[in-house]
Amino acid sequence: MRLTIFGSGYVGLVSGACFAEVGNHVLCVDVDERKVERLKRGESPIYEPGLAELLKKNLAAGRLQFTTNAEEGVRHGLFQMIAVGTPPDEDGAADLKHVLDVAEDIARHMTEYRIVVTKSTVPVGTAYKVTARIEATLKARGAALEFDVVSNPEFLKEGAAIGDFLKPDRIIVGTDNLRTGELLRLLYDPFTRNHERMIVMDVQSAELTKYAANAMLATKISFMNELANLAERMGADIEMVRRGIGADPRIGYHFIYPGAGYGGSCFPKDVKALARSARDHAFDAKLLHAVEDVNRRQKQMLFQKISQYFDGKLAGRTIALWGLAFKPNTDDMREAPSRALMEALWEAGAKVRAYDPVASEEARRIYGSRPDFTLVGSAPEALTGADALAILTEWQEFRSPDFDAIRAALKSPVIFDGRNLYDPEMVKRLGLSYYAIGRGDSVARPPADVSKWRRRKDDRA
Repeated sequence: MRLTIFGSGYVGLVSGACFAEVGNHVLCVDVDERKVERLKRGESPIYEPGLAELLKKNLAAGRLQFTTNAEEGVRHGLFQMIAVGTPPDEDGAADLKHVLDVAEDIARHMTEYRIVVTKSTVPVGTAYKVTARIEATLKARGAALEFDVVSNPEFLKEGAAIGDFLKPDRIIVGTDNLRTGELLRLLYDPFTRNHERMIVMDVQSAELTKYAANAMLATKISFMNELANLAERMGADIEMVRRGIGADPRIGYHFIYPGAGYGGSCFPKDVKALARSARDHAFDAKLLHAVEDVNRRQKQMLFQKISQYFDGKLAGRTIALWGLAFKPNTDDMREAPSRALMEALWEAGAKVRAYDPVASEEARRIYGSRPDFTLVGSAPEALTGADALAILTEWQEFRSPDFDAIRAALKSPVIFDGRNLYDPEMVKRLGLSYYAIGRGDSVARPPADVSKWRRRKDDRA
């Protein structure tokens, strides 16, 4: 099949490469000329495992092409996929400007039937707005052309997006037209041969499904972070609690890992947008507001622990940072907890020495050159001259470090672990102070009755 994808960002580029991989002819349209030139040379502008290889392979095969010419894109494909950004406005609502601009471009250049597919994450009602924009543009042209608008949200996890696309757990298609639904089924057939994974529904339900999925996962994370903060005050270990509740198949282990808060391009933006959509429909989504509030507070927890440990005297100190991306296997730092920590440290007068396997260039792009921020090429190098170590991303290479080397390198032998990578007792036996998230040991003094119980437990041991 022939399809056009408007937008060669994360969703558009992964989708284009994967559709081409199964034999389709894909043309990606983007307004950024420099990005398009890079893509034509086979250079991926984002880090995603396996993407660079698919990009080069399908470029060489002639199945994947890139252009800045919207008219060429509209001529090319029966399917016109919109995969442009929908950044949040100041009030949290999704900005649909780019989506509607693409819809207008499609209507301006189309000469025959087209299926317009919204893959961008958009609020309920966007398909109607896209339809209205196309109809208005066609009317202004004096053209009477048939088209359909379909909602087809993506469910890609950064760091595992290629696998998610090639072997999806579900494909959501929102359409009221049986013929269009069958055409989408044919398009996705190579990805669903072993098991039927396509769920066809009305357009509004498809648009809401994407937001609902991300809001549910964000809620699980914020709930576990609330429990982690409670565990610290009660002297409990949230890791034991996680294992205990995760064993219940009704709960499961996915997304119940406490930490320094969630980030990335999806959860923060989509929770805000869904809450704003609720307000637009005269509904106060209290739980969604709580999810946001908990996550906002959680991103400050590691800084609070560091500040308490040093009695608020952070000016002139250097903190080593392991991990800048919001999660492993990506260079995405949008809404990353590392940013909240670094900015709080800088405001307090501290310096940061940071290492991330792939996100250093993104950090340099965001923050530029500044005297209180040093990017280094390895995890051990980040420790040089540092007062303490903070861990923000659970990269595999951080999971089994040389603790003796960490203790020797740090001026104060202390680790602040925002991802709960290590066993607290083991780390302490190796001569390091260790403060994680909800592991039963807070920098702040626990309540007197908990302290007394701990002393009795230690005496028995």
